[in-house]
Amino acid sequence: METGTILIYLCGVYSIGFAVFHMYFWKLFRWKKDLQQLSHANRAIVQIANIRLIYFFIFVGVLCFLFPSELMETTLGNFFLAGMSLFWLGRTIEQFIFLKINHKMVHILSVIFILGIVLYALPIFI
Repeated sequence: METGTILIYLCGVYSIGFAVFHMYFWKLFRWKKDLQQLSHANRAIVQIANIRLIYFFIFVGVLCFLFPSELMETTLGNFFLAGMSLFWLGRTIEQFIFLKINHKMVHILSVIFILGIVLYALPIFI
């Protein structure tokens, strides 16, 4: 198996990992209790956005597993990979704008987001 294909599969694992992580948000962040403090609309928006992210991450993971060659060898595939790299770049920047918490876990997540930038960009250049 060539390096590019391995990287694309790693992108798939990365995305599925984030889908699983987001599935635990209700328990991890005590949303049943904490989201009660929000208005009904804001509580719904947060949960709907999270569910859509779960779907999106699963979708991206499946694309990586089913179409690694297309992602590496076509303009559309490279554009998609670049878009995903920019998605993780944006998420990293937003981490510093909105989550101004000096906590070990926040720093670990920042490193993991940077890994996403690199993982999705590398196959474009190989």
